[in-house]
Amino acid sequence: MRTGRIDVHAVSDAPPSAVFALLHDVSTWPDWADFATARLEREGSPDPDGVGAIRAFTGQANTREEVVAVEQDRHFAYVLLSGIPIRDYRADVHLTPTASGGTEISWRSSFTAKIPGTTRLIEKRLGAFIEETARRLASAAG
Repeated sequence: MRTGRIDVHAVSDAPPSAVFALLHDVSTWPDWADFATARLEREGSPDPDGVGAIRAFTGQANTREEVVAVEQDRHFAYVLLSGIPIRDYRADVHLTPTASGGTEISWRSSFTAKIPGTTRLIEKRLGAFIEETARRLASAAG
C-alpha cells in the first residue's frame, strides 16, 4: 500500500514566535482554525501543550492527536490517534523566519490509508483541509 504524503506551505507576516504561540496552544484553535472545539484530554510535558499532550478536536471530523515533538518557535509535530480512516499519520510543522521578519510555515504529513485505493482521495481532501488550516494560521498570527 502506498504511503500518502501531504506537503503544504504558507507565509505569515508574523514572526515565528507569534505563529508558534497559536499552533502550540490548543485553546486558540477554535478562534482561527475550522474547528468548533479544541481541548486537551491529557496534559503534556514540560507544559500542558507539550510532548505527550492529547488534543481533541470537533468540526468537520472529530479527531484526537498526540503531540510528539516541540521545539520552541521552530517545530511542532503530532500523530493522529483517531478520527479519520488512516493509520501511521504524522505531521511535522516547521517554522522558518523569512528575510522580512515573517514566517514560512511548512506542514508535512504522511499516512497509510486504512481502505485500499483511497490514498489519493485522502491526500486531496486532507491536503485541502491542511492547506486551509495553514493559511488561517498564517493570517491569524499576522
